[in-house]
Amino acid sequence: MTWFIRFNKPYDVLSQFTDRGSAGSPRQTLSDFIDLPGVYPAGRLDRDSEGLMLLTDDGRLQARIADPRHKMAKTYWAQVEGIPDEAALHALAKGVELNDGLTRPARARLIDAPPELWPRTPPIRVRKSVPDSWIELTIREGRNRQVRRMTAAVGHPTLRLIRARIGEWTIDGLAPGQWETLPAPQSGR
Repeated sequence: MTWFIRFNKPYDVLSQFTDRGSAGSPRQTLSDFIDLPGVYPAGRLDRDSEGLMLLTDDGRLQARIADPRHKMAKTYWAQVEGIPDEAALHALAKGVELNDGLTRPARARLIDAPPELWPRTPPIRVRKSVPDSWIELTIREGRNRQVRRMTAAVGHPTLRLIRARIGEWTIDGLAPGQWETLPAPQSGR
């Protein structure tokens, strides 16, 4: 039997099962939430990001989901400083020049705050003189801290980042820290 699960990773949790880098008090890891031996994340999500992670014990499935060569779409909700104008959204969509090169084209649009959004602990910093807004950004690559670097490059630093979708799978109905098993996708997908 192949294990395949979706997990809503909370803020400040490492996307691995052990904490090898902590000299002081241990940080929370996936093992604080998932007690299922032999599964591994299909991709990473930064400690300061939240949202959907997929995990499996099938190495081929894990590679197909995580490997940027397969160009599986990943959708993020980014709460950003300021209110991006059409030029900023167009720049995100056509590709942004980062220190490691031009990003691939993406889909970018302003959205209302996501429905049924849970509070983040700790809350984001709020500045009375600077408004914030939400962008939905769908990318097909996975560079280190890519969404944060993209929004900063167009003048709208990310305050909160939530991965909402990977391919056909979403975080819908999962509270932070909650996971569920799913039918494993067929190898032809």
